[in-house]
Amino acid sequence: MHVSTGPAPQSFGGVGQDYLDNAKGQRLFTEGFLVDSLKRHHPNHHLSITPTSNADLLGFAQVTDEITCLPHGNPEDSIKERIFRAPIRRYNDEEGGTFVDVIHFGCYDYVFKGHQFLLYVAKGNDGPFASISYSYILAEDLTKSAAQVKVDDLIKTATKWGLELHNEVLVFDQGWWQPNADLWQNVQKSNWEDVILEQDKKEAIIEDVIGFFDAEERYAEFGVPWKRGVIFYGPPGNGKTISTKSLMHDVSKRTSPAIESLYVKTFNSYSGPEYGIRQIFLKARQMAPCLLIFEDIDSLVNVSVRSYFLNEVDGLESNHGILMIGSTNHLERLDPGIAKRPSRFDRKYFFDVPNHDERVQYAEYWRNKLKNNKKVDFPKEMDKRIADITDKFSFAYMKEAFVAALLVIVAHKPDTKAVEKTRDPLSDNLLWNELKRQIENLRKEMEDEDENAAATPAPLDNGSAYEPARVQAMRMPMRGPADRLSYRGRERAARFHGGLQDPVPPSLSGRVQGGVPRYM
Repeated sequence: MHVSTGPAPQSFGGVGQDYLDNAKGQRLFTEGFLVDSLKRHHPNHHLSITPTSNADLLGFAQVTDEITCLPHGNPEDSIKERIFRAPIRRYNDEEGGTFVDVIHFGCYDYVFKGHQFLLYVAKGNDGPFASISYSYILAEDLTKSAAQVKVDDLIKTATKWGLELHNEVLVFDQGWWQPNADLWQNVQKSNWEDVILEQDKKEAIIEDVIGFFDAEERYAEFGVPWKRGVIFYGPPGNGKTISTKSLMHDVSKRTSPAIESLYVKTFNSYSGPEYGIRQIFLKARQMAPCLLIFEDIDSLVNVSVRSYFLNEVDGLESNHGILMIGSTNHLERLDPGIAKRPSRFDRKYFFDVPNHDERVQYAEYWRNKLKNNKKVDFPKEMDKRIADITDKFSFAYMKEAFVAALLVIVAHKPDTKAVEKTRDPLSDNLLWNELKRQIENLRKEMEDEDENAAATPAPLDNGSAYEPARVQAMRMPMRGPADRLSYRGRERAARFHGGLQDPVPPSLSGRVQGGVPRYM
């Protein structure tokens, strides 16, 4: 504790003094208290009040040159917290982060479109749960109606700006919509050139999704609701996620109108999954036209929320302009009301394990990626040889073989004792020998997984293809002692945060800078 023996600090003046006096004693309604004070100190101004959660006028002023916002009077009269927000990732960003001022009370001279306002921002702790911040906008004009027009224009413009995404993907998690710039940056690295898929299927997917957003008039011409659902299904690690990210990248480039991506991690919320589903579709309707993504939809839609989800998808309310993408590794577990009912998810695309030609293409992709690396000898003839020994491998397993082999080379600890000297031109190739070893190990893991899957009980017969999470976890064996997450959770986290063709997880990222949800 620090005790000062000097003179008492000078008191605030005007409205600031009233705010401070009110904060010292009991109060129940800060907003009403400040309205009375503002009317006494600014009798010739028209007053409008709006929550800062709806219209962040101070934040809006920081991103546009059309607004001037300066402290009014003595800056020392403001009450604010100074907070340092650490960088999203500590590694290689020791100098990152930013300082933020959290305003509890402040007064500003605010100029918007040449119109001058006096802006008070004040936070009141009037309830047991959370503090509420309001903007008190004072406009001086000859008539009340003229002043209100100017204020309404300011509030409307700031609110619309707050609803827009600014190089972000909107993510729904634990009952909140959160704008995620990190995920948006990751999506920008994805493109169709990295997707190894039959050309006809690739073009059909692009036409179904991208073409949908160009077809509003054609839908109207035939009296068909402008909405659609697409399902990507098939074994894990074969291109569902990278295809989804490539579509997100494509729609992010559209400007007239702008198409945003909304990604759903879970239905869970503080008021239950039904409330979460409701908030998801309310936001999607507000943001339409948009791309609404449900990854691992079979694990999201269980028996308890089935009816509520289907009602939001295809009920009385319009989903005009919403294209839904649902992905699943197990189509047989997906509720028939989703998988088979027309007008819900009416297009399905199967992502099977790659055939021989596709495995050759994937090896070629890695050869091109490593062509400038002097430590790796990767001749063209190796493409076919790799494809020959990776039958039934997914792209994810092929990537794991490449990554594991390259890590051995990087560590300079190649294990070549078991390699026989033959006339094979690749017999002395370090990359080839390590790939063979890793592929052999992975194939053993695949065989063990098949045996474990065959030994598990059949799905529960409860009137739905859905299995409880506990049973699903039993059916998903771990792939290594270092993997502490469930196979499903590990796979989902990794796929949306980096890598090609549903990779093994590099990290569990996705935290939103600032930590405070901007959407509810």
